[in-house]
Amino acid sequence: MNNKFNKLTLAAAITAAFASQAHAGGYQINEQSVSGQGYGHAGRSSNINDASIVYGNPAGMSFLDRAQITAGGTYLNVNSDIDNVSSSRSLETQAGSLPLGSVEGSNEGDMVPGTLIPFAFYAQPVNEQLAFGFGVYAPFGSNTDYEDSFEGRNQGNYTEVKVMTAQPTVSYRFNEQWSVGAGVTYNRVEGELHRQVPTVLGQAADGSLISTEVDSRVEGDDEAWGYNLGVIYQPVPETTLGLTYRSKVDFNLEGGFTASSPVLDQLGIGTQTDTAALDLTTPETVNFSLTQQMTDRLKLMFGASWARWSRFDQILVTGSERPEITNEQQNYSNAWAFSTGGEYQLTPQLALRAGVTLDFTPTQDATRSVRIPSDDRRIFSIGAGWSPTPDLTLDLAYSYLTERGTSVDQTKTDPRMGAPSITSSYSADYKNEAHGFGAQLTYRF
Repeated sequence: MNNKFNKLTLAAAITAAFASQAHAGGYQINEQSVSGQGYGHAGRSSNINDASIVYGNPAGMSFLDRAQITAGGTYLNVNSDIDNVSSSRSLETQAGSLPLGSVEGSNEGDMVPGTLIPFAFYAQPVNEQLAFGFGVYAPFGSNTDYEDSFEGRNQGNYTEVKVMTAQPTVSYRFNEQWSVGAGVTYNRVEGELHRQVPTVLGQAADGSLISTEVDSRVEGDDEAWGYNLGVIYQPVPETTLGLTYRSKVDFNLEGGFTASSPVLDQLGIGTQTDTAALDLTTPETVNFSLTQQMTDRLKLMFGASWARWSRFDQILVTGSERPEITNEQQNYSNAWAFSTGGEYQLTPQLALRAGVTLDFTPTQDATRSVRIPSDDRRIFSIGAGWSPTPDLTLDLAYSYLTERGTSVDQTKTDPRMGAPSITSSYSADYKNEAHGFGAQLTYRF
């Protein structure tokens, strides 16, 4: 019985956990520059304000006139409404499905904790042509923490995934028009995911089922290398074109699994443990942007980004007890984002910014998860940069994100070899919005 239970919970929990890590990869983080946040990151590859260009386009470092350090962060506050909820469980037997009723629980919707996303960059021109730089930032991440009584807890109730990147970078400027850059990225991923797995443990003497919800948890990490390339072209001093390529990153996540329940302790089974692994590839991305200096005070920007999510077509999870725990089709689609914005130099010390972004999701309706119940986004941003001295600039920005109303319709069957299994389902309508408050300081040496 212990062996059968171990295989059940390992397959169910690990599958859900690593699937959500892949969804977190789809939930890409854009907060690597507060000055860029102010105009919706429209000029990410072409507008050179400060050392955050190390991330935006490594070729831009050679356009900086002196060494500088930029550090800051964006605080995200997410709000969600969950409506039109339905859930059910059924017992799968050889004779067919036996309805067990709905899942008792709540749907508060306050499941995304407030999160600060920090970053820091340094750029050092060596001469008029050569520059070096270094950056630390978060390119991917996700954090959802539903209440303990969440009605969809059988699908997933806690997700925390962090990817941190360190990037040394070099840039070379050939002439007044052309510059190129390249960076190597060291990436580390950490994840912790929970799910309450409904489990049939056996049958009592009176014929009733002995069942429980098992608290299944996965923790894992890995580190991997990638790279990025950039080019900047200025046909005339008023026009800057930028193109940045960020490579895919191949992770092989390995970690530990635990499954526990007071009922298991009472039956003498105790906490179950095992290992699991997943090969996961985050997609390559391409960003193009245009910055046009309209007047001495006004410049306008346009940006387009593309991510090759179509390479993520399945989740293959392997364990120590079997070569294939699950093989699920995901069928992600390539995703685009478009942005436009502007900056107006009100005074020599104060610049005002605004921008709009349309960000399209790569996820599909059939595979959307309670862990990442996200859809297409519209983002409206404003910001300002204040330079009390030529050496110091303080940037502030605010963004309002609203998502298209979306729905989650999930069903999971948690099998037991040689015994009945439980199928749980959860469907609901989600409406998400977020507020982003950013602050950044740049010091020039």
